[in-house]
Amino acid sequence: MKNAIIKIGLFTIMLFFIINCGVSKKSKTTDTTNQPVSTENKEAYIPKTQAEKKHFLQDSDAENRWTDSIYSKMTLDEKLGQLFFVSAYSNKDSVHVNKIKDLISNYKVGGLIFFQGGPVRQAKLTNEYQAKAKIPLFIGLDAEWGLSMRLDSTYAYPWNMTLGAIQDLDLIEKVGRNMGIECKRMGIHFNFAPVLDINTNPLNPIIGNRSFGESKTNVANRATALMKGIQSQGVLCTGKHFPGHGDTAVDSHKALPTVSFTKEHMDEVELYPYKQLFDEGLASVMVAHLNIPSLEPKENIPSSASYNVVTELLQKQLGFEGLIFTDGLGMKGASNFKGVGDLELAVLEAGNDIFLCPDDVPAALEKLKTFFTKGKITEERLAHSVKKILHYKFKAGLNKYKPIDLNKLQKDLNSPDKDALQYTLYENAVTVLKNEKEILPIKDLEQKIAYVKLGEDVNSDFITTLKKYTNITEVSNTNIDALNEELKKYDLVIVSYHKVNKAWEKQDFSSNELFFLNKIAENNKVILDIFAKPYTLLPIQNFDEMEGLVVSYQNSNISQIVSAEILFGAKEAKGKLPVSINENFKVNDGINTEKIDRLGFDTPENLGMSSAILSKIDAIAQKAIDGKMAPGMQVLVARKGNVVFQKSYGYHTYDKDVKVSNTDLYDVASISKMISTLPNVMQLYDKNKVTLETKLGTMLPLFAKSNKKDISFKDLLNHYAGLIAWSPFYKSTIDAKSYPLEKYYRKIPEKNFTTKVADSLFIRNDYHDTIMKFIADSPISLKKEYKYSDFTFIILKEYLERVTHQKLEDLSQKNFFNSIGMNYTTYNPLLKFDKNEIAPTEIDTYFRHQLIQGYVHDMAAAMEGGVAGHAGVFSNAMDVAKMMQLFLQKGSYGGERYFSEATFDTFNTCFYCAKGVERGLGFDKRLGKDGPTCQCASASSFGHTGFTGNMAWVDPENETVYVFLSNRTYPEIGQEGNKLAKEKIREDIQKIIYESILK
Repeated sequence: MKNAIIKIGLFTIMLFFIINCGVSKKSKTTDTTNQPVSTENKEAYIPKTQAEKKHFLQDSDAENRWTDSIYSKMTLDEKLGQLFFVSAYSNKDSVHVNKIKDLISNYKVGGLIFFQGGPVRQAKLTNEYQAKAKIPLFIGLDAEWGLSMRLDSTYAYPWNMTLGAIQDLDLIEKVGRNMGIECKRMGIHFNFAPVLDINTNPLNPIIGNRSFGESKTNVANRATALMKGIQSQGVLCTGKHFPGHGDTAVDSHKALPTVSFTKEHMDEVELYPYKQLFDEGLASVMVAHLNIPSLEPKENIPSSASYNVVTELLQKQLGFEGLIFTDGLGMKGASNFKGVGDLELAVLEAGNDIFLCPDDVPAALEKLKTFFTKGKITEERLAHSVKKILHYKFKAGLNKYKPIDLNKLQKDLNSPDKDALQYTLYENAVTVLKNEKEILPIKDLEQKIAYVKLGEDVNSDFITTLKKYTNITEVSNTNIDALNEELKKYDLVIVSYHKVNKAWEKQDFSSNELFFLNKIAENNKVILDIFAKPYTLLPIQNFDEMEGLVVSYQNSNISQIVSAEILFGAKEAKGKLPVSINENFKVNDGINTEKIDRLGFDTPENLGMSSAILSKIDAIAQKAIDGKMAPGMQVLVARKGNVVFQKSYGYHTYDKDVKVSNTDLYDVASISKMISTLPNVMQLYDKNKVTLETKLGTMLPLFAKSNKKDISFKDLLNHYAGLIAWSPFYKSTIDAKSYPLEKYYRKIPEKNFTTKVADSLFIRNDYHDTIMKFIADSPISLKKEYKYSDFTFIILKEYLERVTHQKLEDLSQKNFFNSIGMNYTTYNPLLKFDKNEIAPTEIDTYFRHQLIQGYVHDMAAAMEGGVAGHAGVFSNAMDVAKMMQLFLQKGSYGGERYFSEATFDTFNTCFYCAKGVERGLGFDKRLGKDGPTCQCASASSFGHTGFTGNMAWVDPENETVYVFLSNRTYPEIGQEGNKLAKEKIREDIQKIIYESILK
């Protein structure tokens, strides 16, 4: 007996090795080949030698002393009680709670397995139950994909099937570490995971998504990684369901499934993962209720009650020395075999240590005491399991039991780093199975794209993210012919299929959905993206009709966001298929797609930032709203090519009628210069149409004989040309009461009066010439010094249109907005958008005498028909960020180059910094106390602000983009002037951004 106990207890050093020495690199092989199961030995696990095992398979003296001390004082009831692991819930009433307390106090049960409930409720009950126990209780939970498998308000990691698509085993180990940390925080000692079943039967009703796939090496390697992560935190794992539940079509909760594999097949395939995990230190095993004739010749004996399976195979042949759990004894696969008490005796005789989820503890315990008295259970057999249980209670830290700290429990279980990991997991899991003619990633944003949804579950994050890249039209019709007729208008159709995650067995296409999908694919260029189990693809017959096929595995908000990013190239696809789909796709199939330099979306933590610190932006935004500095605003932060913060605050007006959304448009005022006029000018410079020394008189004949003829292109863009700041052109067109004069305006469009200024207000078409003549004739400063002037960009618009023979609005749309995907950016937005999607900028009482909403706020730009070089653009934070990212990437975006890096570097050069002019060519670079940025911005940073309350800024040193849009001019500027600027709201938000950067 002594030798057996020593042999059984030799797990301590192994666990110590895992916790303190990290993970053996030897096991981190990734599966990248497309080999069938029979040739998987290319990646077979290399078993550890006996010498390697003995290196860490020893118990400590302290563990042995504690175990012997406890055991020597135990009564028969206490010893038998340790074998019972009973079901507990934290969502049931006091009757259930009192029943559990009674089982602990009077029947001395050794452990609890919690099922449905909530984390705080379970933690409180755990503390109460532990207080009742003489010997601290084992606490277990089925947390195969995290606590969320059983507990509400906790984090759900991807299914094992989803993890099976991931090739980076370090990520799966990280999932395990997170699970271990969460379990430990909850006072849980056993996570009944990982599932080691090899799911070779697509119709398996009980394993399915719980399996890592159908490849034995894939399952073994991923289960090993998950186990190491969990056990590194001192939480013990339970491999299940021994000896293999993967090829069954019957649920063992309802009946006894039969596994008809040969003994040789079982050894080569089903047992393969167990052998690997035993070598790597698996703490315990759960034995399934299966009928396996090749292993147990007696008919209808469940494997859990089979001596041949539990003792001969598991312990003797495979050498497993850890704890052995039965699967739930209340399951029909077991309870139909024998009654209460007799069933417990049978599984104990078979070699199990712990009775999981017994039906009737008092009755079973009474029978076992009788069996002990009659000699059917010997003291030696009892000591074998009870002492093993005590050894593992020591390993789990129960020799120094402490109650669960309830303080900040919910917060600890839902920290931001979990979302960060989730993004990374889906980036590595989403699998592309077809990519005909490299349709993915979608590069051409000017093609017409339609979207069709199938499945009844939500798709909001997917379609919202798709629309952040380009115009997507949602199309639906219950008649397939009518639907296809509508789809003829489009160049590409994205079809996505969304099913509820919880209903794995109900994720298949309906016959009607399959019919629709087939017909759509036959008649259109199609990309199909399924947010469901990969087996959903099994009935599809016409894959040849589809140009793109993507498996996103689960319908979560993050999987939807990441999958949309992959479709448009902000992320690359890396996943490999964990199961076969008929003869069409094999295990490990998967096409890596290209990543192109478009903005993606991620958590701050994945980009070296703190979401907790960024959340402080909320208070600053609210301060601005409460202080009537602006009724609402949009704030966006991106880093390293990914948007990490995007929020809208407040309302369009102080009446709080329309809440600001992320897609709403703002008048960006002078930011128009930077995101419309300037990039077009940069393209001309890139084509050598103009140089830094080109004179204004050469650029535009209008200035050839003016006092501005010798102003260089460089000085013009540096606001170092001596031009006056601006002119209130409108004042010469209104009467003494500030109403528009009939000489210049009409209320309805007439001949020569078609330039629209606002609602029911049209200016004479030739007034543009008056403006340009005024600028040409205006005085210039004799002293060469910096003076910011709107005239610079009014002049540049004239130059652009003269050289290109195109209107500025058309140039920007064609050269940038369309191809970058700036679909919410335009001049005169009322031609494309509803008024309720546009924030109003002012109630004009001095010129137009109306609410200015959808018309440019700047009076001169309004008199130009809403299109000027210095103002007129309407946009939202997301679109502005795209152009700023293009600048950060020095002229490249979405796989296209718009101008050279050398051109960008020239325009971002501070030519007159030595003279106190902190500007680039068209970019603001002022860093002093009166500049537009916080002092934390780097010297290489650049951007622009806008009069209506905007700011767009890039810092290349830490690869950040910051966009702030508001309508601070609504309803009027007021006597306090620019309070938003005086209170440094935009700068304070920028400070928060820099504070949030941790690395």
